[in-house]
Amino acid sequence: MIKHAAYKMNTANKKVSDMISSKNIFVIFGMRNYPNIHFKIYLWQNIYKQNNVSFQIFHSDISTKARAGIIKTDHGAVETPIFMPVGTAGTVKAVHQKELKEDIKAQIILGNTYHLYLRPGLEILEKAGGIHKFNGWNKPILTDSGGYQVYSLTDRRKMTENGVVFQSHIDGSKHEFTPEKVIYIERTIGADIIMAFDECTPFPCDYEYAQKSMNITHKWLERCIKRFEETSDKYDFSQKLFPIVQGSVYKDLRQQSAEFIAKQNRDGNAIGGLSVGEPIEVMYELTELVCNILPANKPRYLMGVGTPANILECIALGVDMFDCVLPTRNARNGMLFTRDGIINMRNEKWKNDLSPVDESGTSFVDSQYNKAYLRHLFVSNEILGAMIATQHNLAFYIWLVNEARKQIIAGTFESWKNMMVKKISQRL
Repeated sequence: MIKHAAYKMNTANKKVSDMISSKNIFVIFGMRNYPNIHFKIYLWQNIYKQNNVSFQIFHSDISTKARAGIIKTDHGAVETPIFMPVGTAGTVKAVHQKELKEDIKAQIILGNTYHLYLRPGLEILEKAGGIHKFNGWNKPILTDSGGYQVYSLTDRRKMTENGVVFQSHIDGSKHEFTPEKVIYIERTIGADIIMAFDECTPFPCDYEYAQKSMNITHKWLERCIKRFEETSDKYDFSQKLFPIVQGSVYKDLRQQSAEFIAKQNRDGNAIGGLSVGEPIEVMYELTELVCNILPANKPRYLMGVGTPANILECIALGVDMFDCVLPTRNARNGMLFTRDGIINMRNEKWKNDLSPVDESGTSFVDSQYNKAYLRHLFVSNEILGAMIATQHNLAFYIWLVNEARKQIIAGTFESWKNMMVKKISQRL
């Protein structure tokens, strides 16, 4: 019956049928109470659109709020939960794109609007055809709006409701970021996912400051959305705009902000202003509060978090996307994260240890080199030491979120998470 019904459709409608599963054909042609074929086609096309949304959840954990999904972009799909290596200046420090893709198996990386705007500058990026063609990374890219970096320039910036005037950390030159200009910059950089301009509130800060900051972030968001919708994609692929929840450590402000952001109905939503010094319990509490408000059918991105244990705990709270400089920055200082615990490669105890860097690791560096050699590189200040450690740490982070995804699908995430949090937090 399914084949017979589809066969009777005309050629134009057959195009739609080719894009829809037989399951959906059954749903539509089983509706005998709706004899009007045009109405059926309308329903059919809507089902196709729903199946072509930018985010889909395939499995939800029965014991926690963890979920396994997929984000679709024109540069490829991203399976969630996901960790995104930080490439602030368009490059993940000490790692080739080939290694990121083939060994570390990163699906998406970050760039930063503030840094890329200052150097190499928009003219070069536009001439190259966008960040993907400039840096040779052909998978998805996300750009932060630069709000955190501008916030960090406490002695070099002046903020108003219109935007922020700041001095470059490179040469002291003056610049202004407004919501409209940030959208223009991010359009020109050309990331697949771009973040709305916000103010990241410091910790600690009083309630009045946090409330004022949140209100400014919301006003800036409205202006970001307006300019985003007024402009078109600069290159031959589409971009998605994510707003950011703020509100510091105040529950009522976080609730207000999450509700406001949810109403904007964007392709995804982010949680900012956490992991800036507040107690870890507060971070988890506020993350859970916000995740309960943000729509379940959109990806949730917790910005700047964190340790391997932080990531697992926040996956359990319903977060899908993570980024952090921790695996790369700590790697350059000799710290390795493994599924058995944390290793400080500078410690004397590894001086004569000729065992592999990580016997259970997934990167080729884990078996190619031994601990004694890696320690020797660090104490000798050899650049290769930082490169090996960086590649290991990123591969471990990617393995961790991939394994979390497998456990969610298998229905064993909670027990696995509880076991892993203890193991990966211990010092070896």
